[in-house]
Amino acid sequence: MIIREAGASDYPAIHSLTEAAFGWDAEAHLIAALRESGDAVFDLVADLDGEIAGHVLLSALTIPPGALALAPVSVGPDHQRQGIGSALVHHSIGRATAAGWSAIFLLGDPSYYTRFGFSLDAAEKFETDYPREFFMALELKADALKSMPPKVEYPAPFRELG
Repeated sequence: MIIREAGASDYPAIHSLTEAAFGWDAEAHLIAALRESGDAVFDLVADLDGEIAGHVLLSALTIPPGALALAPVSVGPDHQRQGIGSALVHHSIGRATAAGWSAIFLLGDPSYYTRFGFSLDAAEKFETDYPREFFMALELKADALKSMPPKVEYPAPFRELG
């Protein structure tokens, strides 16, 4: 398996994969809208012998500056529970750290994402419109979260999703 940047020729496969992974098309449309709005920062695929088996997108948050949103993470139904999602999350954290980003926020299942260092407690001080029991943060630079304003605002495509 190779994790690489997605190219335009991958977009139809990513759309189909995301629909299949989630069982509806809202997240697939979110990915397209984040690309179109210019908010997508890391658009990565797990390429398994020429087949797109997984995808992760990280986009720049509107507030706080220097922070990313990790969403969505998709793995095709035939490839789930094989470590592809974990590899994509680990790789995206590494890319964001190497590129100098300060933090990553996400909405997700704490029992899954805490294994990567995401924490409900780390996101506790931040205001959000999303359910607190799924709202987590991961600090990429020491003490970065302490100096950030206490509000998290996702890019417009997230707000238009709901």
